[in-house]
Amino acid sequence: MTTFNHATIEQQANIYFDGKVSSRTVILENGERLTLGFMTSGEYTFNTAAKERMEIVGGSLTVQLPDEEDWQTYTAGQSFDVPANSQFHAKTDTYADYTCYYLA
Repeated sequence: MTTFNHATIEQQANIYFDGKVSSRTVILENGERLTLGFMTSGEYTFNTAAKERMEIVGGSLTVQLPDEEDWQTYTAGQSFDVPANSQFHAKTDTYADYTCYYLA
């Protein structure tokens, strides 16, 4: 999806890793929440509460998902799912522009 119609955007950014990762929360008309985020080059570890789908919008992101030994790279137009209550590792050499969907 490239645009979100009839949405509310929370003005305050979510800032992580000393400003190297930031996102904004979007609330759709049907109550669905998602975040629009951006990562600069670096390595990060994220914890999840809900099941998430990460869609890469620009750049690339290399991830090691829970219980996986191998790393996989995702680029614009690709996505991956992360289980609830888990942790995953991510890294990018350039940047990653992404949308994070919180799944039921």
